[in-house]
Formats: sequence, structure tokens, C-alpha cells
Amino acid sequence: MTEQQEPSTTTRYTPSEFEDSIYQIWQDSGLFTPPADGLRPTFTVMIPPPNVTGVLHMGHALNNTLQDVVIRHRRMTGYDALWVPGTDHAGIATQAVVEKKLYLEQDLKRSDMGRDAFVDEIWKWREHHGDVILNQLQKLGASCDWSRTKFTLDPGMSLAVRTAFVKMWEKKLVYRGSRLVNWDCNLETAVSDDEIEYVTRKGQIYTLRYPLADSDEYIDVATTRPETMLGDMGVAVHPDDKRYAHMVGKNIALPLTHRLIPIVADDSVVADYGTGAVKITPGHDPADYERGQRHNMQVMNILNGDGTMNEECGQFAGLPREKAREEIVAAFEKLELFVGVEDITHNVTISDRSKSVIEPLVSEQWFVRMSEMSQPAINAVNDGSLNFKPARWKNVYLDWLENVHDWCISRQLWWGHRIPVWYDEDNTPLASIEDVEIGSLHPETGKPIVRQDEDVLDTWASSWLWPFATLGWPDSETSQDLTRFYPTQFLSTGRDIIYLWVARMVMAGYAFLDEMPEADRCPFSTCYIHATVLDGQGRRMSKSAGNGIDPVEMINEYGADAVRYSLMILTREGQDVKLADNRFELGQRFCNKIFNVARYVMTHLKGDFTAPADSAFCFEDKWIKSRLAHLNVTISQALENYDFHDAAQALYRFTTDDFCDWYVELSKRRLWAIDDAEVTDEVLASAQAAKNTLGEVLSDLLKLLHPFTPFLTEKLWAELPQDFREDRGLLMGSEWPVADEAAQNVELEHQFDKLRDAVRAIRNVRALLEIPAGNMPEANVHCEEESDVELFNEQASLVSFAAHLESIDVKSIDAASPVATGTDVFSAGAIFLPMPIDADTSKLRSNLEKKLSKIKGGLIGLEKKLSNAKFVENADSEIVEGERQRMHELQIECKTVEANLQNL
Repeated sequence: MTEQQEPSTTTRYTPSEFEDSIYQIWQDSGLFTPPADGLRPTFTVMIPPPNVTGVLHMGHALNNTLQDVVIRHRRMTGYDALWVPGTDHAGIATQAVVEKKLYLEQDLKRSDMGRDAFVDEIWKWREHHGDVILNQLQKLGASCDWSRTKFTLDPGMSLAVRTAFVKMWEKKLVYRGSRLVNWDCNLETAVSDDEIEYVTRKGQIYTLRYPLADSDEYIDVATTRPETMLGDMGVAVHPDDKRYAHMVGKNIALPLTHRLIPIVADDSVVADYGTGAVKITPGHDPADYERGQRHNMQVMNILNGDGTMNEECGQFAGLPREKAREEIVAAFEKLELFVGVEDITHNVTISDRSKSVIEPLVSEQWFVRMSEMSQPAINAVNDGSLNFKPARWKNVYLDWLENVHDWCISRQLWWGHRIPVWYDEDNTPLASIEDVEIGSLHPETGKPIVRQDEDVLDTWASSWLWPFATLGWPDSETSQDLTRFYPTQFLSTGRDIIYLWVARMVMAGYAFLDEMPEADRCPFSTCYIHATVLDGQGRRMSKSAGNGIDPVEMINEYGADAVRYSLMILTREGQDVKLADNRFELGQRFCNKIFNVARYVMTHLKGDFTAPADSAFCFEDKWIKSRLAHLNVTISQALENYDFHDAAQALYRFTTDDFCDWYVELSKRRLWAIDDAEVTDEVLASAQAAKNTLGEVLSDLLKLLHPFTPFLTEKLWAELPQDFREDRGLLMGSEWPVADEAAQNVELEHQFDKLRDAVRAIRNVRALLEIPAGNMPEANVHCEEESDVELFNEQASLVSFAAHLESIDVKSIDAASPVATGTDVFSAGAIFLPMPIDADTSKLRSNLEKKLSKIKGGLIGLEKKLSNAKFVENADSEIVEGERQRMHELQIECKTVEANLQNL
């Protein structure tokens, strides 16, 4: 596509006919890969790696369009722009998918296969399905450097993960210990505090009676999980609660067991809540764990990894926890120790992966000491090294870091980065970057190594290294990319992983890149938190709700550019976007507008082209060039500041209003003039100036549109005559247009606005008076300022052509108003149009009265809505502003109709 292509003969915008072929041309061009010469400054974006199990959803479509807009713009503005793609191995999610597949298709469980065979099956699955989402991103137009595609289990990534682990080991930042963790019984693994959700569910609270040992007294306790009583180690009461003061220090004979447990006083108990007595189960409740620590209580685990009761539970051993609950309640009833049950609604902790209820239990796991690593990440925001957009999200980031807990990084899975620790026969650990051979001697104890740790690392323990591990760290021989492209400049991600991923990446940059100056360690300078895509009713899209919109289906129906542009213009900074299928029609109509105006312009750019003299350019030529120069500044600044909606909206207004509706329409009077029998050189030169302006504006407009609508603009660029594309290559590789400062003329734009406002007023009156389209009356224009009288006299032919008039008679505002006319005011005065000779005034009056009644009814409804404080506070600001604008328009329209009724 380096040579000019013949303009398309198709009369319809049909993206399916060219999008795939254009993407292939881009890939073949090598422009996705930055040149190796390193002569230009760099700009780097790291894709948030989607799960290898994933398919493109609307959140991906939004986020990757944002990133592609950024990278295409920076590529055109002179940067060696690199966008690194890749996927995440998604430990829990991927293992669950393959386990389910094997069970359904072959009736196999991973325990039947063994670790190595099972992991081999996952790799096979990954080879067949792992790149689906990356291929879908190509359909969207993502201009990633696919030659640098990374997978979080690639050998280079594995080396980075092991290196980071060993560095933490050497600094004593990682340790293994028994602690209360969040346990997913479905997946049989620990999950971190950041991988759980709280949901409101209906449940029951049970009151159990505990008898005191050697006494007839008893104490009642309430719990939502009666089965955990088998792990109770005590009962706590408030030290000032007089009801129980005499019991403190005594023992309870715990029912269904042969154990005695103490009654203790603890300030954390709320005396007037429930019975005022709290059972302490240190092994299965975070608050109880803390209470147990304070009172030196033993920790007992009563659950197996799959959620069944373990051998500590006597007659209930082996039962699923739900069944054990039923049988324990029945046993208490039989012992006449069951007080009652009450239905409640309460918060339940669930796993964000399996959605099963989390069981807190004590387990031996690996942890990272986060508090010691958090301060540099806090400083990065405070000293301006890292900026959030919108800025309010820095508070979420800082709040998490300032209250950070140790990170449980081990998972009881087989798919993932296996923890690089080996043990000798006495369980003395050894951390190593390289594999340690079984049977070799431990360097410190001299005893033989007998096994490697069975656990794998949390998925985030590889993705927190993503910004620099993908660039070659820690391999110094292949890390030229790290020197050249790190730190990166822009990260776009969702609010839900600010602490799961964003904060940890910043921590990792400062912790592991100790060979770099500290000022260069922050992995990105801007973190853009994009909107959440909701359905049309404002609900989050999800598979379970069945309310998702498939981006690939939308691309097939509307085209990738329509999907991209719709997402950009509908998404305002800091506001979530409500989306329904038909919202993409907005982007489709816009792309169709671009397609049609480009085809029209190019029909007038055929043949040899000679640039006209400056004197041939007229008022509207200078106006559109000034508007284009201002647009260039607006778009460039908006993209530099990551104001995507503002840029998309400015492009829409210029393209549809300034260019298509006004300049292109006005150019027709000069282009059509050359078809007259007696055409002068002056007319020819003026037409040539119009053609030149059309070509120049279209050329720059295609460049400004390209980051948003790359496929369509690339196609049209190839068809643009070479006189209007200084670079004969691909549009993607062309230079960003430079705003013509000399063309900017604010006063001329202000003058044109007056002319345009007058034309709109004339059109409005024509509609009100029902003047047939074929009629070309003479209009009177009365101006308030003498300078405007001169302006309208100079541009009388422009106004007459645009308003479909025979002519205009321009006078001062002091002139007498003509009789038998319709009227309207505009920004510089008033216009008057004569009544049609054959006008039926009674019918016209009736129609205007009906219209006035309808307008006033609309105003009453809007005034009522906008005076409703709840509507103004709760509705989207965009909707409220739209209603205010509509009310303003109706007020103006009301005055116009009333004035014309008075004239009648």
C-alpha cells in the first residue's frame, strides 16, 4: 500500500471487506516493531497480560483500544513506540479448566495422573487455546510488537521469577510459616487476602449452650458455623460484663469432645451484642486467631483441604462441612444443649476464583514481608515518579500500601512456577535459581537433597515482574531492551487490581532493579485507571448474569473502528460506561460519514494538481484551516494528557459539523461553478483552491483520526492522491501533523460563527413558515454592529448559498422590521424571511400554536425533572447536562415561535 490506490468503487462502508487485509499489511511492514537503530526516544506500554484461558470481553476491548490509541499516536509523533503483548498462565483458573476437561472427557482426576503428566496436559491445552485472545486483539487492531510476545511461564520469565525469589530469600524478605490463611476448599489451595470477595447472603445463626465443668451453670454462644465448635479453644467475655465475671477462669466441658476449655476476659468482646459470650476457634477465624494468640491458646485445625472434617473431629470425621453442621446441631438437640436458630442476612467471604465459601484455616505457607518493601512504592506517588489518572485512585493505592499485610505467595497447585526451594533429609531448605539435583548435597548441612517444595507461586508473583522481566531481566546478555525501553511510560488497567498488581509491580521495580538508579526503577510514570463497562441497566457484565456483549460479534457486525471509536467517545474519565449493542451504531455512523466524505473529496482530486495562488483562497478556506489547526492542538494535547473522550469528541465535532456539514457543502458552490459555459480563470483558480483545501484537510484529518479508527483511515490514505500525502508509505508510519500556527485565526472563526448562526436561524424560520425547499426567497439580515454589516455584505453569497436564498439585504439593527415576515434572532442580530405569497396564515398560526404548546409542555417537564434534587444528584452528569442543554434550546425555540405568532 505504498503506491496510491484507486479510490474504492463501493458506495457503502463495509469494514469486513478490508480490515483483515489491512492488518496483514501492517504486520508485514514491520512497523509494529521499533527500529533497531535506537535513534529516536522510546515510549513503552506493557499490556496487562490477559489470562491464557480468556477470550476477549468488553473490558479488554476498552482497555486495549486505549493502549492502541496511545501507542499509535506516540509512533506517529516520533517515538520508537513499543507495546509488549503476552498472556498470564493464570494458575488457578487454567488448572481448573483442564481438570474439568479431563474429568468430563476421560473421567480422569489429576491425582490419578501424577504431577508431570497433568502439567503436560495443561501445556497441550495451552498450545491449542492459549493464543485465542491475542488473535482477537488483532481483530481489534492492536499494534503490538508480536515478535516480543511473552507468556508468564516462558523460560525467561521463569528465570526472572526464581531470581526475584532468591533475592528476597537472601534479604530475608520471604519466609515459610504456619498462619491462618484463606482456604479455597474447591480448589484446595490458599488464596491471598486480595483474592477474596465479600457477598451478602441469607444464612442462619445458631445458639449453642456450653455447660461449665463441675457446675450446673452454662454459657450460651452464637455462631453461623456450628461445625467449628469442634475446634473451640475457649470462650471470651468482656472483662466488665458482670453477668460472667464470676465465670472467668473457670472451664467449660466442651460438648461432643473430651476437652476442657477456659472462659477468658477479652476487651474485644462486645458485651451487649448477642449473648455477650464469644466462642474462640483460633484455627478457623481471623478474630479468634488474634484472641487465641493473646491468651496463649492452642490452634487446632478441624478441616481437610477439601472441606471435609478431619481426624480431630471424632465421630464427624470425613463428613463434608455442611453435613457435619446438620449432625452437630442434631447432637446438641439430643443433649438438650441447642438453644435455637435464627434466619439472618450476613456477609460471606468467597473466593474470587471458584466463588466457593472461604474457610479460614491454619496452614504452612510461604509469605513475603511486604511492609519492608512498601515504602519506596509509597514514595513514588508522593514524589511524582508515579501519577494516577484519575488522581483519586492514588488514595486506594496508598491506603493499601500503608496498611499492607504479609503476602501469602504459595499455592497448593501443580500449574505455575514451582517454588525454587529444595530440602535435605532434615527439611533444611535451600533456595536456588538453578535446579538442584535430587541426591546432591546441601551446601550448608552436607546432607543429601531429597525433594523440592511441592507448592507453586501465586500467579501475581510472576506478573508483578512483568514490566522488566518481559524486557530481558535478569539476563544481562539479552537485556538491551531493558536499558532501552525501561521504565515504561503508560499503564492502563482496572481499579480492581490496583493493589493486586499495580502496587506490587512498583514494589518489585524498586526491590529488584538495584543495578539501576533509584529514579529509573518505577516501572511506569502514568497509571491510567479505565472505566468499568456496565450493561445498559448499569450492572457489571458477567457470564453468570448473561449480560455480556461479545466484542468480536460487535466487530463482525459494525467493524473494529466503529467499536473502538464508540468505546472512546462513550467513556468519560472517571465515569463507568453503560453499554448496549446499539451504542456501537454511533461509531458506525461516524465511520460511514468519514468514508462518504473522503470518497466525495477524492472525486475532486483526480488528475494533475497545481497549487493555486494565495489570492484564490477564500473566507471559508481560511476558516476551515484555522479550525483544523485548532483541532490539531486540541487532539495533540488531549492525547498527551490521556483525555481520550475529549479527543474523540473533538474529532467528531470537527468532522461532522465543521468539515462535512459546512466546509464541504460550501465548497460545492465553487466546484459546481466550473461547469458553467463561461468560466473565468478566477473561477477556475477558486475551484482549485477549494480542491486544495479539501485535500489538505482530509490528509491531516485522516492522520488525527488514525489512532481511533486505524483500519478505515489506512484504507483511505492509500487512495489519497500523492500530492496530499508527503509520506508515500503507510499512514501508521507517517508523521503526526504539525499545527499550522499561521493559519490559526480566532477572529475569523468568530466571524464565521456569526454567519453560521444566521444561516441556522434562516433555516429555522424556513421550517416554521413551511417554506418549500424549492423556494429561494430574499432574506433581511439586521446586524447590531457596523462591522457585522460589512461582514454579511462581504459574505452575502456564502450565506445565500448555505441558506438556499436568492439574496440577502443587510441593514443595521435600527432599520424598520419588514412586514409579513417570519423572524429569528442570532448572535449578531436578527433575520427576517417573507411569508410565502400563497401561505395559509390561519393554518400556519394553528400549527405554530400547537408547536408552542408542545414546547411549553416539554419545558414544564424538564423544569420539574431538573428541580428534583434526587435526579440531579443520582443521574449521570452527562444526562443532567443534556437535559439542561435541551431546556435552554427549548427556551430559545419558544421565544422564536412566540415572535412569529406575533408577526402573524
